[in-house]
Amino acid sequence: MIFNSIEYAIFLPIVFLLYWGLKKNMKLQNLFIVAVSYLFYGWWNWRFLILIAFTSLCSWVSGLLIERYRTPYGKAINIANIVVNLGILGLYKYYDFFAQSFADAFLGGHSDKLLLQLILPVGISFYTFQALSYSIDVYRQKLKPTRDIVQFFAFVSFFPQLVAGPIERATNLLPQFEKPRTFRYPLAADGMRQILWGLFKKIVIADNCAQYVDTVFNNYPAYSASTKAVAAILFAIQIYCDFSGYSEIAIGSAKLFGIELSRNFHVPYFSRDVAEFWRRWHISLTTWFRDYVYIPLGGSRCSKMKVVRNTFVIFLLSGMWHGANWTFLAWGAFHAMLFIPLILLGKNRKHTDAVAMGRVLPSIKELGQMVLTFALVTIGWILFRADSIEMAGHYIAGMASASLFRVPWIPSKWHIGPLIIAIIAMALVEWIDRSQEHPFTLRIVRRRWLRWAIYLALLAAIVLRNPGTGNQFIYFQF
Repeated sequence: MIFNSIEYAIFLPIVFLLYWGLKKNMKLQNLFIVAVSYLFYGWWNWRFLILIAFTSLCSWVSGLLIERYRTPYGKAINIANIVVNLGILGLYKYYDFFAQSFADAFLGGHSDKLLLQLILPVGISFYTFQALSYSIDVYRQKLKPTRDIVQFFAFVSFFPQLVAGPIERATNLLPQFEKPRTFRYPLAADGMRQILWGLFKKIVIADNCAQYVDTVFNNYPAYSASTKAVAAILFAIQIYCDFSGYSEIAIGSAKLFGIELSRNFHVPYFSRDVAEFWRRWHISLTTWFRDYVYIPLGGSRCSKMKVVRNTFVIFLLSGMWHGANWTFLAWGAFHAMLFIPLILLGKNRKHTDAVAMGRVLPSIKELGQMVLTFALVTIGWILFRADSIEMAGHYIAGMASASLFRVPWIPSKWHIGPLIIAIIAMALVEWIDRSQEHPFTLRIVRRRWLRWAIYLALLAAIVLRNPGTGNQFIYFQF
């Protein structure tokens, strides 16, 4: 079941009404959340429910055992849970990749007897990392383990953020299942705004960008450098609107149930350097690697060589987390090379506030910094989008030709005008709300009738500009 489907449009209000009908019984609410979350996840393939249940059970039991046998065996129990869960993730996500790579290197590509060809469970990377953070935090004594298995299963499987994040920490989400929840209209109304904004970004912008992007990337040698450049820029916009759109819908949906999830994006394309970009892009994953990998390795408080090593480790792991392909490792290495000079010069924390605070427009310097950062990130997205490193190399090289100054290709049946208007409107809204909790608060719109006019305009755009392709969210594959 995906957010941009008729099924979810029916599922969400039914679950909302039934959930609040149980408002006097927190335990039944939690049990109901687990049941509907498993229904939501099992909509793709009910067999995958066994994996998420096993992951949840392992981490829940590990937490209890760590607390009980902390002194002699706590570390061993925590490591065992990590090995088991990462082993499952590795088997499904990476085994065939490494087996094929081995066959290509040593067996002339003959891999028929090595490959398992397992179907990758949707969202396995997300819920595995979420469950692991619980047992690690229990071991670090950042929280007490819960003895309520239903609460814990609700924490791991909560359907809005189950398949593509945000990757929640138990310290934030689990306590919300441990206390009674009451319906709060302002929170629910804010959630509906976020859902609407997320659907606009996904359907009106991301899905329409995808039509152009897919056409060009699937036959890139046939197009001019300018067309390749436009496709690369549109892919940068597509992946942002696709993934942040999912996060907005997830966070908004959770608010309808009195649950507040962590922010996952904070206008990353308004960043002034790559370090700031990574503080604003996929925040829940970035902070996960920072807290559970980078800092334990020594972080920035060690020798320069170790700082370089630690930076490469987290970026290569981040690339590998996204998928079993050498292009993702190359993408991670590319960002590591952009990030390392900043961290070695002590400039990685230079920009921690929103750009142009207290001003309507950025300065010329800030604008130049944002354009340069966006250009570098877009080059990285070519690596991310390409099928192979060879393709990425040819694509990037193909943009460095005289045809870069030609008029790019625009298909006759593809209405570029409405898409450009939608992108500009999205950028303006998120610029205005760049320092707010989320990028669609409409804080400057005071009149109620004007707010409703904006809501109706977005709804009309979603209906009229829906390409009808039923595109899944890009990050479902991770």
